[in-house]
Amino acid sequence: MCLPSATFAKPVDLPISPISVTDKTEVIEVVGVRKRLYQQGLLKDSTVKTELISQQQIKANQAANLSDAISNSIGIRVSNECSMCGAKRVMINGLKGEHTNVLVDGIPLHTMLSGFYGMDAVAMSGVGQIEIARGAGASLTAPEAIGGTINLVTQVPTKSGGDLDVSMGNMGYKKAALMGSLVPQQKNISASVIVQVDEREQFDGDKNGVSENPYLDNTSLTTLLSYDYDRDTNMRLRLNHTKSEVFGGPMLGDITASIEDAIASEKLGTSDNLFENGHVANRYIGQPWQTAEWVKTQRNEALASILQDFNTRLNGTFSLAHVNHKQVSFYEGIDYDATDTMYYADARFNFDLNASHLITFGVDYRKERMRSHSDALAGVENYVSDSFDYLVQGIYIQDSWMVTPALEISAAARLDSIKADFVDLKKPGVEIDKILLSPRIDSRFFHTEELTSRLSFGQGYRAPLSFFESDHGILDAEKGYLLNVSEPERSTSINYSLNFENALWVSTLSMAHTSVKDLATLEHNTLGVPVLSQLKETARVLAVDFSASYQLNSDLNITVTGEVYHYNDVFKTSFAIAPIEQRATVSSNWQHKLHTVDASLIYIPSRDLSDYQYSGYEDRFATQQKPTSVSAFSTLDVKYQYKLSPYLGLYVGVNNLFDYTQGSEGSSPLLFDEEGGYDVTYIYAPLRGRLIYAGFDWSF
Repeated sequence: MCLPSATFAKPVDLPISPISVTDKTEVIEVVGVRKRLYQQGLLKDSTVKTELISQQQIKANQAANLSDAISNSIGIRVSNECSMCGAKRVMINGLKGEHTNVLVDGIPLHTMLSGFYGMDAVAMSGVGQIEIARGAGASLTAPEAIGGTINLVTQVPTKSGGDLDVSMGNMGYKKAALMGSLVPQQKNISASVIVQVDEREQFDGDKNGVSENPYLDNTSLTTLLSYDYDRDTNMRLRLNHTKSEVFGGPMLGDITASIEDAIASEKLGTSDNLFENGHVANRYIGQPWQTAEWVKTQRNEALASILQDFNTRLNGTFSLAHVNHKQVSFYEGIDYDATDTMYYADARFNFDLNASHLITFGVDYRKERMRSHSDALAGVENYVSDSFDYLVQGIYIQDSWMVTPALEISAAARLDSIKADFVDLKKPGVEIDKILLSPRIDSRFFHTEELTSRLSFGQGYRAPLSFFESDHGILDAEKGYLLNVSEPERSTSINYSLNFENALWVSTLSMAHTSVKDLATLEHNTLGVPVLSQLKETARVLAVDFSASYQLNSDLNITVTGEVYHYNDVFKTSFAIAPIEQRATVSSNWQHKLHTVDASLIYIPSRDLSDYQYSGYEDRFATQQKPTSVSAFSTLDVKYQYKLSPYLGLYVGVNNLFDYTQGSEGSSPLLFDEEGGYDVTYIYAPLRGRLIYAGFDWSF
């Protein structure tokens, strides 16, 4: 039996096809166990609607990291949560960043902590494609993905060779990526080594000596081994080591000579005035450490899996993973060090019951241990460490049922035992100890050969375990930090999409409604101490988006998208950074012989920030209020590629061609509150200016 593809819809992104250049070199490809089972429809996961971002599209976006690769995708917003450290959160269907789960080859490898600073450090080299599934319970192995999942599919080589991609640009932009692969003939084995380094300097749009976008330096090394032991057994090992350093605040080479000098300046004491005349638009005159944020992370991943085809009707995949994430950081005088370790195991089986039913079932286990420490806060009376232990043990089952040739229904359920325990001595007992059932139903109906409907209903959960998920800054943590969570967040989502596709058009209308109970949020008690707590009322968001892609001729494709998000007042109170509620994009892909041009225009209409409790002042004397009504803006990215030969291509591009930034065109993200307190999160527009780059891509 061969059931239809697990993906509901074909990707509606720009169709980028290989350039037509004759290559007479003999290519020997190895088709292994995994590819054979996928072609037979026996490695099906879920019929949930999935958008795909291809490797060609990743390169067209000049994406060095995950946040670059997906920032323009429909239904997704990459939120910049801090102008100092540049922390990114990936929002799906309007949900918060902590509701998105990042998978690697279908396995959840991102810990609670790495989900905050990891998005700018996940290298795109060696990623074959990105799969985006929206809605609660979108993956059997990631029930905590209330918003959805982003699955990074590792590129598995089928031939020996490699690829070297090197580029440089202004603002200290540098990127080099190398992938080398070895696939011996008739050895049933493949090996790849992937290295990527990328760097960019700080950006100070308003020239006050304080950056609106930080310095970033990433290094990633990945090794992938795949071995077909016999016709029915495949073994795979993936190892990754990633280092990342982020520094924001005082401009290096101007306000301070180095990162080390900025942190060491804490010994010089405190300056009463941070800016000339107390205004954030003026020159910074405070001590460097008073606005410095530095985050250094190191991450090691190991993932091993065995795929066994037992017979023509049954196969199984057995996976083991280990992740260790370490962070050393400094937030304007507050140190924060943490180690987050996770172990994961999964045993999954696919059983071809009959001509109409494919059954998927399995068990998984996740254990996470996070320990944090802050010397600066250790003696504060109202401080509780966010160190925790987290244990999830689950079983799951899914039935993919071909009801008729026009109707397919996939019904799935997970049963999980979860325990979440904050281990600080001031927090005795286990905060969350629950057994939870999370069902999901997906359906696909072919009205005609060109028109298809998809309807899904799902429930999910998430344990709110770290204040990093609500407010990383610790900017007010000198007063302490308290925890008041006792329930997992519980979500219910309903998604509907209508897709039309023919030889020239691909269009999709999608609607998603999600409600979340016990949503985690950051509050302050009567003493002004930050408290991680939970909302008593239900938070709701409705997401509606539309995309249409038209092939004008053999060379030119144009895609138009529009998105609208509507939050209820309860949900709005939980945001530290105002989400974008409306967005429109126009993208084009033009290919003619050896030439390729990709362009993407994004438009954000004017907004009222007061809906999200934005308030503050430009000066410490509270005489000039920050704007709450902000104007519309547009950004334009363009990339041109020229194929010199079948193996070598040159390219040049511009990101943010209009050079629009909040710091240079609007109001600084820096602010003072009514009491003269300083903060760095008045964010509503791009914080990095025009990037001009050039490079080459050599395949060998």
